[in-house]
Amino acid sequence: MKIIKKNIPFFVLFLVALIATFTLSSMALPKADKIRQQTETSSNKETKMEILRLSAIGDSLTEGVGDTTNTGGYVPLLQTDLGEQFPIEVVQAENFGKSGDRSDQILKRLKKDEAMQESVKKADVITMTVGGNDLMKAIQSKMFNKLSLKSFARPQKKYQKQLEQLYEEIRSLNPSAPIYQLGIYNPFYKNFSEIKEMQEIVDFWDKGSKDFVDGQENAYFVPINDEIYNGLPDHEIKVDSGNNKKKTPSKADVINDLISEDDSFHPNNLGYQIISNAFKSKMEATKKEWLK
Repeated sequence: MKIIKKNIPFFVLFLVALIATFTLSSMALPKADKIRQQTETSSNKETKMEILRLSAIGDSLTEGVGDTTNTGGYVPLLQTDLGEQFPIEVVQAENFGKSGDRSDQILKRLKKDEAMQESVKKADVITMTVGGNDLMKAIQSKMFNKLSLKSFARPQKKYQKQLEQLYEEIRSLNPSAPIYQLGIYNPFYKNFSEIKEMQEIVDFWDKGSKDFVDGQENAYFVPINDEIYNGLPDHEIKVDSGNNKKKTPSKADVINDLISEDDSFHPNNLGYQIISNAFKSKMEATKKEWLK
């Protein structure tokens, strides 16, 4: 308990600095192209789906913050993977991710953005990243108080209500396309694994999302925390301090090889491939819902 108390002030300062850095960097990030098409050419004579339309909506994980190629994070990766793995002539993907958006802000955009509405209407598949910024807002409001699950129960209920409104709007535009909603992850675990309350809160919030999605028709929750929070298995990277003297690395010296070093929050290129793989795996398991 003494270790946790000792580290919490440093964690709070780190989180404040991170939020400020994240806000500034997201404002300066160039937008990914809205539409990218990929045509699969093959001598395979099996019957192919002529076109698969994928509409990706959500927050910075859809926009692709942390992706050094600036092409849209997981979206073009998933687009390519689907075209290569399934009998589809053309995979068309449209990216409507916006960094910093909470669930209510995604809903607001969907109600106003005609291009976004049209994309959702025509979509055969809808992918969505949401919830991380809702949780960050709740954490900020309680930053200088003791972190506990009990204090996040009310914000979680509010978030679930906003999710309900978002799903209702999506279904008013497209009643039948399967929706795949990505879970959230704990980007701080590698450096603050001793602050167990943080992981407990992420798990609690994630379960709230899963419980909601499981109650929706033709909607699927895509968990991601276990794939990202601790980096690649048996692959620990330590920061070079520039000092050749041997020493025991501190938590601050360890980085997550799936998280961008620019902000220590968003996925890097490899992290986005992990996210694409998670979406693809869930889509493969439910392909009867979209592969015609």
